[in-house]
Amino acid sequence: MHITDYMSEKNWKKVLDFSEKLQTPCVIINLEKIKKNYLELKQLFPDADIYYAMKANPHEEILKLLIGLGANFDIASRYELDKILSLGVPPECLSYGNTIKKAKDIAYFYEKGVRLFATDSKEDLKNLAKYAPQSRVFVRILVENTNSADWPLSRKFGCHPDMAYDLCVLAKEMGLIPYGISFHVGSQQRDIGQWDDAIAKTKYLMRSLEEEEDIKLEMINMGGGFPAPYITPTNKLSEYAREITRYLDDDFGNEKPHIILEPGRSLVGDSGVLVTEIITISRKNNTALHRWVYVDAGVFNGLTETLNENIKYPIFTSKDESAGKWGEVVLAGPTCDSMDIMYEDYKYTMPISLKSGDRLYFLSAGAYTASYASVEFNGFPPIQTYIME
Repeated sequence: MHITDYMSEKNWKKVLDFSEKLQTPCVIINLEKIKKNYLELKQLFPDADIYYAMKANPHEEILKLLIGLGANFDIASRYELDKILSLGVPPECLSYGNTIKKAKDIAYFYEKGVRLFATDSKEDLKNLAKYAPQSRVFVRILVENTNSADWPLSRKFGCHPDMAYDLCVLAKEMGLIPYGISFHVGSQQRDIGQWDDAIAKTKYLMRSLEEEEDIKLEMINMGGGFPAPYITPTNKLSEYAREITRYLDDDFGNEKPHIILEPGRSLVGDSGVLVTEIITISRKNNTALHRWVYVDAGVFNGLTETLNENIKYPIFTSKDESAGKWGEVVLAGPTCDSMDIMYEDYKYTMPISLKSGDRLYFLSAGAYTASYASVEFNGFPPIQTYIME
């Protein structure tokens, strides 16, 4: 693994120079990379509307950039709503994509002008009918993705297609507008064929509703799932787009519904570098074959996605260029919690010469790092984000 597998030597030097005087831990964001990613996605899916998943990274400068590029936004809470509205985004460019929401929050979104809502249960649908009358709703279906997605989303969200059918019928009866079907094949999905299965299920569901209930759904929300460049290899985004477009053509031909994409990780992941400092290095016994390296970012402040070692970041150190011998390490965070271990089964190799005060750089760390950090666990403050010019 070499730095040029992930960025140019020139950009790597810029990161090192920019971060030199910054206090760790912190995340450094390159806006130009996000712009490039957005334009590529728009080029590959020219007929789709892109709703950026704000939860991936809600930094104001990122939001302003995407607003300028014409993005829409997938919103998960009233706090995200207030933030995006304060930046001048009209409510018709927003989707309340969280299926788990309080009745008072539905009313709040409706009051602010939002008219597009996700759902996956009868209880939620009743609240939508009461507090967001005549709104467009799309029903999220369950998609199994446990084995092929690095961050599966197959249990908590969505409902069986049979229930989705019933919810669309009930939505119409309640005065809502059954607008579409949504699915999410899992975050960092490496198996492109998962979209084929989900689109086929959606096609069958939409056709059944039209033929049997006279309900013509207009939209498919394909969620996110496109990858960022971590250690585990994935196909290029262009290959995802080519195959997914083929799946849509095969199932719908010239009568394709309106497509919505909700990218988060794929837009901002490789724009960020998480910079950490080594606190201490130890061995658990005199003959241990590997060292424990403790850094000032961990599971509770920036590296939540290392839980179960699901996301494996490319990691470089400040000693890589001058390193002689290398050895396996366990990487752990700074808190007094035994779960604060990022990588123990998967062994990274790092220079033997590493010592306290040296720095580790987690690449592709622009998504779900600062936004996942705890507020004050063990008193540690939220991780800071800096925009690199």
